[in-house]
Amino acid sequence: MSGYQGKKNIPRITSDRLLIKGGKIVNDDQSFHADIYMEDGVIKQIGENLIVPGGVKTIDAHGRMLIPGGIDVHTRFQMPDRGMTAADDFYQGTRAALAGGTTMIIDHVVPEPGVSLIAAFNQWREWADSKSCCDYSLHIDLTEWHMGMQEEMEALVKDHGVNSFLVYLAYKDVFQLNDSQMYEVFSVIRDLGAIAQVHAENGDIIAEEQKRILELGITGPEGHVLSRPEEVEAEAVNRAVTVANQTNCPLYITKVMSKSAADVIAQARKKGTVVYGEPISASLGTDGTHYWSKNWAKAAAYVTSPPLSPDPTTPDYLNSLLSCGDLQVTGSAHCTFNTSQRAVGKDNFTLIPEGTNGTEERMSVIWDKCVVTGKMDENQFVAVTSTNAAKIFNLYPRKGRIAVGSDADLVLWDPDVTRIISAKSHNLAVEYNIFEGVEVRGAPLVVISQGKIVLEDGNLHTTEGSGRYITRKPFPDYVYKRIKARSRLAELRGVPRGLYDGPVCEVTVTPKVMTPVTSNKASPAKPTPQPIRNLHQSGFSLSGAQIDDNVPRRTTQRIVAPPGGRANITSLG
Repeated sequence: MSGYQGKKNIPRITSDRLLIKGGKIVNDDQSFHADIYMEDGVIKQIGENLIVPGGVKTIDAHGRMLIPGGIDVHTRFQMPDRGMTAADDFYQGTRAALAGGTTMIIDHVVPEPGVSLIAAFNQWREWADSKSCCDYSLHIDLTEWHMGMQEEMEALVKDHGVNSFLVYLAYKDVFQLNDSQMYEVFSVIRDLGAIAQVHAENGDIIAEEQKRILELGITGPEGHVLSRPEEVEAEAVNRAVTVANQTNCPLYITKVMSKSAADVIAQARKKGTVVYGEPISASLGTDGTHYWSKNWAKAAAYVTSPPLSPDPTTPDYLNSLLSCGDLQVTGSAHCTFNTSQRAVGKDNFTLIPEGTNGTEERMSVIWDKCVVTGKMDENQFVAVTSTNAAKIFNLYPRKGRIAVGSDADLVLWDPDVTRIISAKSHNLAVEYNIFEGVEVRGAPLVVISQGKIVLEDGNLHTTEGSGRYITRKPFPDYVYKRIKARSRLAELRGVPRGLYDGPVCEVTVTPKVMTPVTSNKASPAKPTPQPIRNLHQSGFSLSGAQIDDNVPRRTTQRIVAPPGGRANITSLG
């Protein structure tokens, strides 16, 4: 572990032994008073009157809470976007995470269509290994789908420690998958023992709405939220739940931004679906009224997808669902761009690069909105900021718990300190903070990552490149115990019966001829051939002329008693 200190000689954190005395240890299931001794980045002893070697650095907790370091399950540091790169790279982003009490992040790999998943994964590894200040892992986004990708997914799971893949139901003609592709992907993910993540928005409707709103002359950031009403988020969540149920695949909805999307998840869980919901710092801590700000740069800083809800009561609602267990984990979806980068979309909201800040503010926002208000207790706080994520992604109990043998990622938490969030004091590389001026109660006093003090007395002592890539095994028990039980129940069996040996009518099946949908891409020059009549389709036409007008009709037709008796004929019209 001490080898990580080679780049910067900071004597304060070179000691690999640390004792914390008089702390109140808070896990997701219990709180108790004890001392903690850690060595070589691992918790070695927990108890009272510990026998430890001499010369150990000691921190007196004075009865304050010691919680497991936060796990930010959704970051997008250094993300490429049309030749630009997100403002906060892996160094700046993980440094900000540590400042807020988060000691591990899970970032999203976004392969360019046509680039292999493993090549993209290796690129992200290279970026993060050289810059990350805290431990990290990686989700893989599937930006296209063909069955050849199955082998790469298998290699990522077996050889590279990946157990989560994300599919997009939005970004039409770029990343969006259709329902049958989603079904295939979920089936593969289930067989690999991974988690299916979904960016849930109806991309087809959004594409139409974007055209309509631009045609109305609305080009500013408010057009972003107007083109993505919250029901398109809820519809996509419902569709993902349906496909997950059919494929018996565990589902994880990223970026839960609206009441209606959260309600779909809560209802599905009540019916027994294995689905998890991830609200983010932004949806828990602010709202979408800012899209109408007169200041374009400020309004543009809030652009993310799905968008923040314009309903100002949404954050309180989502915090309530997080507190009662209907939503389970929290990320930040931290992906920042500075104003000059966002200005690429100054005349067209669809071109504004998307993403908000939130990795530094996440823990304090949730403490302030949930614990201070009495919605959840300190143990639930640990669950939603750390433990649940560790269990879902198979990092537990190495991460997400204070126990002997667990990683020494700890936070000494001050529940009473208040601070005002501002771009003037944040640890980010951007001019705007979406929580500007918000006062929050609760913040880290001391942060320990890999057994070393990285935040103390308000000062950060981070080491670029010290973060380790953490592998994750497939089939996490927390998720897959239920999936396995269902697969045993779900075996379909036909009804044993004798062979039918009666008469069989002969039918002519003609292939369905698809009439191409006219779009601005299609050439109108080619005349389309007359389709062959399909006997399974109606020959009815509103024009009055029918496709079979050339067939001679019988002059009269005798009606034999119809079903229901002769009197019933009147109701057929």
